[in-house]
Amino acid sequence: MFLLVPGSLVLGFFFSDTLLPFVKAVPYLFAYVTLTMAIGCGLEQLKAVTRKPGVMIGTLLIAHIVSPLAAYLIGKYTFGPDSPYVVGLVLFALIPLGVSTVFWVGMSGGSVPLILAMVVLDSALSPLVVPAGIKLLFHTNAALDTGHLAFDLAMIVVAPTVIGVLLCELTRGRMQPAVQPYAAPLSKLCFIAVVALNAAAIAPYAAGLKADMLKLVPISVMLVALCYAFGFISAAPLRNREKQVTVSYATGMRNISLGIVLAIGYFSPLTAVPVMLTIMIQQPVATLYHYALQKLHKSKAGKANAMQVR
Repeated sequence: MFLLVPGSLVLGFFFSDTLLPFVKAVPYLFAYVTLTMAIGCGLEQLKAVTRKPGVMIGTLLIAHIVSPLAAYLIGKYTFGPDSPYVVGLVLFALIPLGVSTVFWVGMSGGSVPLILAMVVLDSALSPLVVPAGIKLLFHTNAALDTGHLAFDLAMIVVAPTVIGVLLCELTRGRMQPAVQPYAAPLSKLCFIAVVALNAAAIAPYAAGLKADMLKLVPISVMLVALCYAFGFISAAPLRNREKQVTVSYATGMRNISLGIVLAIGYFSPLTAVPVMLTIMIQQPVATLYHYALQKLHKSKAGKANAMQVR
């Protein structure tokens, strides 16, 4: 994933003219990626969230209220309230938790059932959360058909999610292992296609962005880092490493492929630029955060052992 995302972006930029006619296929490709994620989540995993409502509610509040407000304020005072870049930064914070979050939570010792259920539920809530957030923050600055946006989100996110969960239940969890050897590689190809096609869509506008990039790149890095920090700090009082890892990855990572689908479909191409930048930043930051967590855990374990020896 670390190399796939930047590679897909480069591919999209270099072959923009060839790929542009296929940009309309992006929502369908994304729907398939969502479906393959959902077939691994049954009702039992969704019930796990209801047993820990405090963690779930707190995570979603940070992800979709605190983070978007931070994104709006950072963007507003850097680019001005009417800049399409501000919309892109806020859109990053509003879109649902990323599917790849499950992978990183598992790698870092977090709770996979909890994050998987949270990703599914957050995806299901996205037709309400995304339009509401955009309307509240940009009611005077952005004209948006929120009803149409909610319907599209229902079609490309909620419907595949519901179908996937139903398939998991009907087959009692046997479907995912059976189709994984074929579905997983195809899902990765679809993800690569989504990123490349959206890069192709904004490529014609990229030439005039060189000056803006000097501000956009550090701002995007800062926003992604802040989202991780919000989750890590807010989960610290729980004194539970598993939950802290899960919450911090949940608040730090987003479903960026959905973000660029929405940015290209509902806003100016410039709105997609911060979202594309966060694509490039998100996976490298996830890798660095993983190593930071490992070092932190080893340091705490070493101190605990030293205390026991004394």
